[in-house]
Amino acid sequence: MSSREGYSFDTIALHGGYDPKEDSSGARAVPIHQTTSYVFDDADHAARLFALEEAGNIYTRITNPTNSVLEQRVAALEGAEAGLATSSGMAAINLTALTLAEGGGEILSSKYIYGGTYNLFSTTLPKYGIETKFVDPHDLTAWKEGITEETKFLYLESPGNPTLDIVDIEAVAEIAHQNDLKLVVDNTFNTPYLSQPLKLGADVVVHSATKYIGGHGSSIGGVIVGSEELLFEMRTEGYRDTGPALSPMNAWLFIQGLETLSLRMERHSNNAFQVAQWLESHSQVEWVRYPGLESHPQYELAQKQQKHFGGMVCFGIKGGFNAGKKLINSVELCSLLANIGDTRTLIIHPASTTHEQLSAQEKEDAGISDNLIRLSIGIENVDDIIADLRQAFNKTVE
Repeated sequence: MSSREGYSFDTIALHGGYDPKEDSSGARAVPIHQTTSYVFDDADHAARLFALEEAGNIYTRITNPTNSVLEQRVAALEGAEAGLATSSGMAAINLTALTLAEGGGEILSSKYIYGGTYNLFSTTLPKYGIETKFVDPHDLTAWKEGITEETKFLYLESPGNPTLDIVDIEAVAEIAHQNDLKLVVDNTFNTPYLSQPLKLGADVVVHSATKYIGGHGSSIGGVIVGSEELLFEMRTEGYRDTGPALSPMNAWLFIQGLETLSLRMERHSNNAFQVAQWLESHSQVEWVRYPGLESHPQYELAQKQQKHFGGMVCFGIKGGFNAGKKLINSVELCSLLANIGDTRTLIIHPASTTHEQLSAQEKEDAGISDNLIRLSIGIENVDDIIADLRQAFNKTVE
């Protein structure tokens, strides 16, 4: 399907970026081009490719036909001009930061972000002359006052990981554009099915395709989408030179994941909503954070920005740090691991795992309390998920 016009999300998820009539083999399923390099027609053809005078494949570290389908399909689903597939979600964020903050400067970021991104911004990028200032994403004045002559771009997650804060993307994008800056949004938790930040004013969207896009916990990868000009710059400079290329096999697996994305996200969302409602009524739960609950502080904003409310739930267990650890040690159906977006239900205690490396003050700033439990609700029967949580709570009390 070469044209993106006129088709619905579900159709693009199945056909976007690939037309079997244009493939020499006629394969209906997207082929896996498991190759390192490509044969040139002649010396002049090779010279034109290397001089960027003609589009074509040179080396899989730069382009690959299977990867291109993934890139075009995610871009189409997000409403972007172009996409770039990377070896991981962190590779996507790092490449974006190094491109937009070329030569050093400052990132202005929401403080409610994934622990790995926080470490990249606070520890690794400063070694390359790029500092980060973290702000409360709900304080628009903080965004405005945080911008200086050194600011290179604004960055946020919505929903934030793991606090599930919903940020007003449109408002932050307006602040960025008033200062001739770009807004980068991590849309991993929502996927393009639940929200499309570019339509709200964002300039670049990044994904950990490892999560819901892949959907089965089998592959690691990332995707960046944005303008054709910016993505071309990324591909021909930072991507080519630093080598964060995605393997064609993983690209193919992500393409399979996209084909059922809408179906899975609806089931994830429906299950998560029921689990969140159950948790709100549980005597051992202090608080629940889920964008679909009226108790969520940004409930109305979530309704405005999202199609559904997603598969992520976090809550505070009574008893604090030790109770949190005991609960995650007591589950049987839920899997204790450091991932989200799987078809299976996953659970983790961020204070003792994903955010353990942060100082007490950094945890507080990022909204990571000792009693916070993060759930990535799968597509199992929701009654079985709740039954497992119930027995784990009972063991925690004992």
